[in-house]
Amino acid sequence: MGAPTTRAADRALARPRRRLAAAAAALVALVAVGAGTLLDLRTPAPRPADAPPGEFSAGRAYEHVKVVAARTHVAGSPANDQVRAHVEGVLRGLGLETEVQDTVAPEAGQLSGAAGGATLARVRNVVARLPGTDPTGRVFLVAHYDSVQSGPGGNDDAAGTSAILEVARALAAGPRPRNDIVFVLTDAEEACLCGASAFASGHPLAADGGVVLNLEARGSTGPVIMFETSRNNAALVDAFGRGAPHPVGTSFAVEIYRALPNDTDFTAFLDADFVGLNSAYIDGGAIYHTPLDTPAAMDRASLQHHGDNALGLAREFGRVDLKALDSGHDATYFPVPGGLVRYPGWLTLPLALLALAAVVALGWLARRRGRVTGGRLAAGFGLALAPIVIAPLAAQLLWAAVTAVRPGYAELLDPYRPTWYRLAVVALAAAVLFAWYALTRRRVGPAALAIGALGWLALLGVLFAVLVPGGAYLVTLPALAGALAGLVAVGARIDGPWPVVAATLAAAVAVVVLLPTVVLLFPALGMAMGGVAALVAVLLGLAALPVVDLLHPQAGGQRGMVALRARRLGALPAAAAALAAVVFAGVGLAVDRFDAAHPAPTHLMYALDAGTGQARWLSHEEDPQPWTDSYVDGVVEVADFPGLGDAELRAGPAQAANLPAPKLEVLSDTTAGTERTLRLRLVPQRQVRLATLHVDSATATVLRAEVAGRSVPAEAREGRWGFGVVFHAPPPEGVEVTLTVTPRAGQVALRAMDASDGLDALPGFRPRPPDVGVVGSHSSEMLAVARTYPL
Repeated sequence: MGAPTTRAADRALARPRRRLAAAAAALVALVAVGAGTLLDLRTPAPRPADAPPGEFSAGRAYEHVKVVAARTHVAGSPANDQVRAHVEGVLRGLGLETEVQDTVAPEAGQLSGAAGGATLARVRNVVARLPGTDPTGRVFLVAHYDSVQSGPGGNDDAAGTSAILEVARALAAGPRPRNDIVFVLTDAEEACLCGASAFASGHPLAADGGVVLNLEARGSTGPVIMFETSRNNAALVDAFGRGAPHPVGTSFAVEIYRALPNDTDFTAFLDADFVGLNSAYIDGGAIYHTPLDTPAAMDRASLQHHGDNALGLAREFGRVDLKALDSGHDATYFPVPGGLVRYPGWLTLPLALLALAAVVALGWLARRRGRVTGGRLAAGFGLALAPIVIAPLAAQLLWAAVTAVRPGYAELLDPYRPTWYRLAVVALAAAVLFAWYALTRRRVGPAALAIGALGWLALLGVLFAVLVPGGAYLVTLPALAGALAGLVAVGARIDGPWPVVAATLAAAVAVVVLLPTVVLLFPALGMAMGGVAALVAVLLGLAALPVVDLLHPQAGGQRGMVALRARRLGALPAAAAALAAVVFAGVGLAVDRFDAAHPAPTHLMYALDAGTGQARWLSHEEDPQPWTDSYVDGVVEVADFPGLGDAELRAGPAQAANLPAPKLEVLSDTTAGTERTLRLRLVPQRQVRLATLHVDSATATVLRAEVAGRSVPAEAREGRWGFGVVFHAPPPEGVEVTLTVTPRAGQVALRAMDASDGLDALPGFRPRPPDVGVVGSHSSEMLAVARTYPL
């Protein structure tokens, strides 16, 4: 009998005569491309302390890290004063014009809005200037030198502070730039971004705006990612591509960050109409804002990456005409081996429409040439949606299962050792894709599935071009490359090597574009949102379906045992990927156990009402871990401590400590008609990091308010304590507050609270076991004392 005939609808886009050899060659080529793409994301080797004077040296910068992050140094603390003295001394020692901006400033962004009201802080920024030879504007290198209360800030942001000190040394040692370079080390970033707000809105050097390069860290390792820009960034991105020796950044990241409710010092500069770039390394997020964020935890290669880019960009922006940086549009950009691809954002929609047109043309040509039928083409398009939906859901279910086994992960930004879990998510996405393909390939046909998958990529490209244009390249470029390769394969009319070559080249485009995104999404969003990385991984697989098809037996009219053997062989990739996902997740659970070096994070606070003598332990853990559970039980509303922000917390009874509440002094009390004006001084009676004052809405309506001579909005929140003021780093002499109110009762009730850090000396506190740690939170270990004052 003759060989079984191959139905037209079963034909693939690439039909090599030597299928096994073609599959091997294509896979080797894609692995090589992928390896090159990932290698380009590596951090540079840290340079030693004896590196040439004109270069950035992580070895030299790390000496500053050890001083800055020697201990916790929250804004307003004596430890922070010591850090500021070091920073100021280094900059003065370089011969730079240096000053300390000492002022009171309001918050920027949305960081402290939940803390109960209008937020301000006393800040002391260190500002130094390197004058330019013929300035067209100013370049500002910005980092914050304060830390959170729960850790010394070895990475966040001793890395940025120390990098700027080393960049200042390198610039001062070389030829003067054309433009002024201003080094701004801000205070109270962790509290409220108030230092940046003070400088951007009130310092004379900031009056004319300029280019801001903000340096941050949200972890301990990984490449430095330029993740945020000002609007109309094309000229800035072009300078970034030229000036940064290791440019890692994507317009997709900028789109994501613009949609998130996150803030850094960069926010304050954007609010003041500056332009610029915001950069950080973000992997190793388990230690973020915790006591583990020490100098020893820092990857010095990430510090080198920060410094190399900051120095390169300072020199680049230091030489160009800063008045010509407003390009009028955003750029699309992403990293490729050897550099940064960038093109004007106005090309985004035309490219997306071109990709869609190319896919439609491919479908038409494939149908005309007998590769697909219309019905199967429609079926392929409909079925291609399945892995796009299933893979992210499967990844989220996998993480839900892992956290059920290891509940402590719920309080972590990312596991301490996340690599195995990330591999598990990628393997699971591959398993979904391979299983879907094996189940649908014989019935619908390889060509129909490949074209249907490209159709979804192209449609998503148009959707992204309209909604999130900076991310459209992720799907538009693979769709366009795949469609062009398909047109070559279908138009060739032969089964020789060229269709395979075209399919491999198209898949290589998808690898270059999408693989870095998969890798960078994991630390950016954490394992709790691993489904997003799974989605991008499955899009990569869909773009490479003609190569995936080479892993399967030749499509066609197999019958009987031949067909059964073909189906079994087709199931092997899915089975192998599923097994790998299980193994990787199991290894992750085995190696990432909580211990003294990697403790389970817990959250605990203490709140004392000095008026009633009642005290409570409080925690925001939804499912308290055993150590926390010994302090708290049910959920309660914490209405009598409005400065804590959260309306509901877990609480438990505590012994009352002998601690004084903040003192409220009445400096003057006057009445004019229906208005009563109270001039008050809120004076902490101990070393604290913040003080708050709230007005009982049932007793008065606040009409106007001033804090430390600054007018603040008189907006009231819902609830009993409607109007409030939060003041970070209050001076020992206290903070003056003036309230103009309309009384509703004979007395106006005010609630004063202050907060310090550290629970060790409290009665009833039991130290944490070695494998129990502190969660990275602005309220961890907070000790709050409050009292109501009727006036």
